[in-house]
Amino acid sequence: MTAVQIPGSKSITARALFLAAAADGETTLHRPLASDDTEGFAQGLAALGYRVERAADAWRVTGRPAGPAVETAEVYCRDGATTARFLPTLAAAGHGTYRFDASAQMRRRPVAPLTRALRELGVDLRHEQAEGHHPLTVVADGVRGGELTLDAGESSQYLTALLLLGPLTRDGLRITVTRLVSAPYIGITLAMMRSFGVEVKRERTPHGELFDVPPGGYRATGYAVEPDASTASYFFAAAALAGREITVPGLGRDALQGDLRFVDVLRRMGVRVDVGDDRTTVSGDGTLGGLTVNMRDISDTMPTLAAIAPFATGPVRIEDVHNTRVKECDRLEACAANLRAMGITVDTGDDWIEIHPGTPRPVEIATHGDHRIVMSFAVTSLRTPGITFDDPGCVRKTFPGFHEAFARLRAEWGV
Repeated sequence: MTAVQIPGSKSITARALFLAAAADGETTLHRPLASDDTEGFAQGLAALGYRVERAADAWRVTGRPAGPAVETAEVYCRDGATTARFLPTLAAAGHGTYRFDASAQMRRRPVAPLTRALRELGVDLRHEQAEGHHPLTVVADGVRGGELTLDAGESSQYLTALLLLGPLTRDGLRITVTRLVSAPYIGITLAMMRSFGVEVKRERTPHGELFDVPPGGYRATGYAVEPDASTASYFFAAAALAGREITVPGLGRDALQGDLRFVDVLRRMGVRVDVGDDRTTVSGDGTLGGLTVNMRDISDTMPTLAAIAPFATGPVRIEDVHNTRVKECDRLEACAANLRAMGITVDTGDDWIEIHPGTPRPVEIATHGDHRIVMSFAVTSLRTPGITFDDPGCVRKTFPGFHEAFARLRAEWGV
């Protein structure tokens, strides 16, 4: 049995940084993810005047419930969607003028549903170029709060940003959500808010799902970041494809992240899965069955499944994943194009992809600068030697040491 130590969750680290910055007191984050995205978030907080001290296994953040410590700031969000969506929302609760910009890749990704909601709450927010995209400027004077309706069918991050803002408003927030994608990520947000002293009421109404967020702020705490379940999916898929066994410590029955449900997809394909209290083990024999699966709530793992799908005994059809088209790249099309280049028959629609069995030939993978495309097709290379990548280094976004970790795994397994 091989045990793999997976770096901390990107999603949890980003939320923890927001909560720690907003909390009253000093918070210590244990085992946070150190990657381009999370370091960009931490640097953004520093630019806004928050005190962030980073050591190898623990980051300490001194919170400011009143908002940024500076009256003006320029924040560069790099490629990070959580940085680009969460930090302007945090800044809105303060007092000052704050400009946010991002990489060309992030500039292409939408933020319009969030910025419309902030404007409805009275925030003076201006897009400098394309409406609904970075760069943008927030002229902040606190947020009163109130009621709003949100469509989060494109990204759950819009709702998360507003939920995190709620306790910093004067009157709290009542958010009615008409559509929601990647719902498990909202479960992460609510659980983490609870750890920082805020309980959100959630109920179904005739108009949608209502989230009632009270005012009053957050309490600082110590917080341990669990391993990244999306990253773990590549190693679980590797075990399934290579006919090996792998265990990921720290991800078990009580894990916050919905992407651990990727192992349920593998189980449906005939792979042995054992989810324990504090670890998950996947055991494969190299045989995978075809299936049809809805991955709306775990869409970040869609490329992982797509990359191993050609080796299944029947077609693999992945449905309800339209939101993967507005990630770091159009992931649905990127997976389809790369698989077709390998000689695999692929059919696609607006929100689905169907991959037929075949024998992939080695090609250079067009990554589009997307870390998940690289890590997914690295798994394919276990059965298709010779695969290369046009931008292997883009894994630094979430797992800078991925290639080294995967090479150690291959050496141990002899594949």
